[in-house]
Amino acid sequence: MNFDEIIDRRHTHSAKWDSMEGIYGVSSSDGLAMWVADMDFRPPACVQEAVERMAAHGIYGYYGEDASYRDAIRWWMRERHGWDVARDEIFSTHGLVNGTGLCVDTYTEPGDGVVLMTPVYHAFARVIKAAGRRVIECPLALAGDRYEMDFDAWDAQMDGSARMLILCSPHNPGGRVWTRDELRGVAEFCRRHDLILVSDEIHHDLVMPGRTHVPMPLADETILDRLVMMTATTKTFNIAGSHVGNVIIHDETLRKRFAARMAGLGISPNSFGIFMAEAAYSPEGAEWVDALVPYLDGNRQAFEAGMNAIPGVRAMPLEATYLTWVDFSGTGMERAEVIRRVQDEARIAPNHGPTFGKGGKSFLRFNVAMPRARVNEAVERLQEAFSDLQ
Repeated sequence: MNFDEIIDRRHTHSAKWDSMEGIYGVSSSDGLAMWVADMDFRPPACVQEAVERMAAHGIYGYYGEDASYRDAIRWWMRERHGWDVARDEIFSTHGLVNGTGLCVDTYTEPGDGVVLMTPVYHAFARVIKAAGRRVIECPLALAGDRYEMDFDAWDAQMDGSARMLILCSPHNPGGRVWTRDELRGVAEFCRRHDLILVSDEIHHDLVMPGRTHVPMPLADETILDRLVMMTATTKTFNIAGSHVGNVIIHDETLRKRFAARMAGLGISPNSFGIFMAEAAYSPEGAEWVDALVPYLDGNRQAFEAGMNAIPGVRAMPLEATYLTWVDFSGTGMERAEVIRRVQDEARIAPNHGPTFGKGGKSFLRFNVAMPRARVNEAVERLQEAFSDLQ
């Protein structure tokens, strides 16, 4: 587990590194990719070994008899999150953006509203709009240097047209680990407005020391009849290219509807992703995660301290994920000038805040899941780009 190893990902068809010049004008030859949410670390050895066993066997047929795969998911949820899941509650999707699209398609109709607590992961809105549904933005309240839920304001927005709420827990991009009381508030909000609750918990393993993630079923058991859970190995173990995700549904009626939609679309699992996920959800995978999280926490501390040393710049304290949300509003600069300094002068490609919805205008999102030396280099470049403010 050498997280300090510099791995050259250029010219490997990496979306993160090979697409950033076309999108951000930052060349991979001297730029730093801090946008796409994958890590610049190798996955645990047990995952690599699973792929090597497939290659050694040399036949890549359809995956079948998946009891061991389902049991690996059940083991992980029970051991790492205290959450008991039954085999027949688990569906495998081609990642969780696909899972989101399937949920929208299954439980809503064209023209229906889908509630997002913004700013939030940009793919949600993209999928909702592409499906002919409407995004209803319920802005999170910025209380000091963290986001909070404002149920009174959100209740006033509801007009009866919404059918679903998609929750990001832990939150991306704000990095919040929602409390048990906050999650109960979400459940009550969904009951008041008769909403299906889709809880995307893809970052649930990447929680900083001293914080505890609560799975939605454990926060409020009364929400199970309208709850769809989404988890995955992909963020935790840096295997996003495997395109495998878990949609877990306790309620039989919701489960039957989801199963029918998957059958109607002819969806079956990617065998590479299934083998990788089963290998990851293991004691060896757990040991790797237990080493990864303190390393990410060190990166978080280094990056936050570096950003907060720039006058007018404030990094939101990261409680989970490896995605740091940085507010540049205190500089007094226009957004275009901030972006020019970050991309043209510092030669760093971040995510632009407005893509995450209301409340994101003055922010940029930086991915710090990279070797510490690169985090320190990014801090130096950004401090130099804004050195006139010192």
